[in-house]
Amino acid sequence: MKIGLYFGSFNPIHIGHLAIAQFMVNFEGFDKILFIVSPQNPLKNSANLMDENKRIEMVRLSIADNPNFECSDIEMTLPKPSYTVITLKELSKKYPNDELSIIMGSDALESLPKWKDVDSILKYNIVVYKRTDHVLNPYPENLHIRILETPLVKISATYIRELINENKSVRYLVKDDIVPLLKN
Repeated sequence: MKIGLYFGSFNPIHIGHLAIAQFMVNFEGFDKILFIVSPQNPLKNSANLMDENKRIEMVRLSIADNPNFECSDIEMTLPKPSYTVITLKELSKKYPNDELSIIMGSDALESLPKWKDVDSILKYNIVVYKRTDHVLNPYPENLHIRILETPLVKISATYIRELINENKSVRYLVKDDIVPLLKN
């Protein structure tokens, strides 16, 4: 099975995440997209993070109607902060006969040199979706990295949180099922 590993804080998950994941199924041949909810990204400020259990619930509700999508809470069982290289080792044990590929945005690709044990991560196939028109690839010679011509979805979780803080509607930006969780 070909599994796409879609790491993220999903703070909250939104239609941009879902559209990219479906693109990966449609055009990259993934059998399954595993949404891996990260409790704490070591390169980001965790002050604005919603409760991790709430984020997992939002992902589960948002993907419930898609048989190709699955939510993983594996990083909740691992030491914090979350390091992708450790999660990859655990997932490789769990899925020893499957082809695992990392799905990441171009912003994550640009920060990849800062990641823990990046050389081990670079052994995996990495498919990159664009967050902007211009992408800086710090590893242009690496054959495991493919930058895709994906639709540019200029929606961010930060923008959604700002709307919520201003008591504005987030309708059509997130699945209706998770709106009640965003208000708590």
